[in-house]
Amino acid sequence: MEITSSIKYVGVDDLDLDLFESQYIVPDGMAYNSYLILDDKVAIMDTADRRKGREWWNNVNEALAGRTPDYLVVQHLEPDHAALIAEVIERYPAIKVVATAKAVQMAPQFFPGMNIDANLMAVKEGDTLSLGKHVLQFFTAPMVHWPEVMVSYEQSEKVLFSADAFGKFGALCNGGSWECEARRYYFNICGKYGMQVQALLKKAATLDIKTICPLHGPVLKENLGHYIGLYDTWSKYEPETEGVFVAYASIHGGTAVVAERLADILREKGAPKVVVTDLSRCDMAEAVEDAFRYSHMVVCAASYDADVFPPMHDFLHHLKMKNYQSRKVAIVENGSWAPTAGRVMRAMLEGMKNIAIAEPMVTIRSRMKDEDIPALEQLAEELL
Repeated sequence: MEITSSIKYVGVDDLDLDLFESQYIVPDGMAYNSYLILDDKVAIMDTADRRKGREWWNNVNEALAGRTPDYLVVQHLEPDHAALIAEVIERYPAIKVVATAKAVQMAPQFFPGMNIDANLMAVKEGDTLSLGKHVLQFFTAPMVHWPEVMVSYEQSEKVLFSADAFGKFGALCNGGSWECEARRYYFNICGKYGMQVQALLKKAATLDIKTICPLHGPVLKENLGHYIGLYDTWSKYEPETEGVFVAYASIHGGTAVVAERLADILREKGAPKVVVTDLSRCDMAEAVEDAFRYSHMVVCAASYDADVFPPMHDFLHHLKMKNYQSRKVAIVENGSWAPTAGRVMRAMLEGMKNIAIAEPMVTIRSRMKDEDIPALEQLAEELL
């Protein structure tokens, strides 16, 4: 694939991967993106996961067409992008590995028993590297989503090599909507670091960008304002969609009935969008995505061992880890003798930033009854 006449795509699709980072379901596979810039000097932009090393080398060798690379630019040391650094150095002993000072410090940790110090070349904010007509300018992007990350801007063709920013789940050959899998990717991979993403967006705003080349997902060439705008919204923790996300954790079905009834009430009262998720059976990463996407949330859970049913505890723990904030949340608990779920959920939510708890909290005793409906109606009103 050509990005431009001088910039080639040499990445690979992984259709055999079941869990990205051993936790995120990727039914459409994963792309490990890598690029090659051909000029007076040749630069490889990142490598790939060792799982696909043979395919990556085939792509690189074909694009090189016998030339020898001068630089390997490492924007991110995570093994899905940097696992093949040692092989590159072994094949090209004179190559310079260009990275941030933090990456230079960390790199030897990943290649024990191999001395790569002589190959490592640290760059700092704003430094440039001339390849001939092409000039790379480097901008640090710490915690997007590791501390050593940088992005690279190619000045002549106005290409931003954006590291993990603007990436998405899914192999390139499978296509699919960018927004859905980019959103799930963003909130689960980078969601904790909204402030750092905002800092990167401010740097990007000073550049004339025509193409974005991320380390996962498609190369973006059109309507860049749309993608950048979504990243701005997401990293400010602002809701993307007005609506209510109803997440429930039910043991024997009683809490599920309550959640679905509340969702119906919300729709009847004019909620613009209502989405219901069973936390015991859903993709947790998608539940996290929806919690961030919508303006309001309801958590409904059964009590369990004087606490809360574990799928809900797991969900709220994930939200706290990813810096969930600035939302209005309603609580519905269920308990047959000593309800505790509401107390636990409230405490977990109050440990997050700028979370407004809708009142009243509704308590169900085992099964929803007619006399519970007015409380659900009132709670729905608080969310609209």
